[in-house]
Amino acid sequence: MQRWRKSAEQGYTKAQFNLEDMYANGEGVLEDDAKAVYWIRKAAKKGYARAQSSLGNMYYQGEGVLEDYVQAYAWWSIATTQGRKSAKNNKAITKEEMTPAQIAEAQKLSSEYWEKYVVPFQKD
Repeated sequence: MQRWRKSAEQGYTKAQFNLEDMYANGEGVLEDDAKAVYWIRKAAKKGYARAQSSLGNMYYQGEGVLEDYVQAYAWWSIATTQGRKSAKNNKAITKEEMTPAQIAEAQKLSSEYWEKYVVPFQKD
C-alpha cells in the first residue's frame, strides 16, 4: 500500500489506478469509495482508458459520487474511442435510460473530455 501510494502521489497513472481498486474493494485498506474516486479520477484525467471506464462505472452506480448518467456516458464515450469494449457496452445500455437532452449533454461533455484528458497524452 505504501509503495502504491507513494507512486500515485508522484503521479504514476497505473499506481493511481491500483489505489482506486484497493479502496473500492477494501484490499489492504478500509473500503472508501470517495478515495477510490479521487484516485481513479487522477488516472482518468491522464488519458488512461481503463480508469476512464472505471470512473464511468462509479458515476453510473453512484459509488463515491452522486449517480450521474451524463458523466458516466461521457467517460465511457472517451474510453470507448480508445478501444475499451466494456465501456462501449455500458454506454449503449445507459443510452437507453437517458433522455435525448441528456445524451446531447453527454456527447458535448465527452468531446470536451477528449480534448482535455486524451489528446494531450496521445503518443505520436
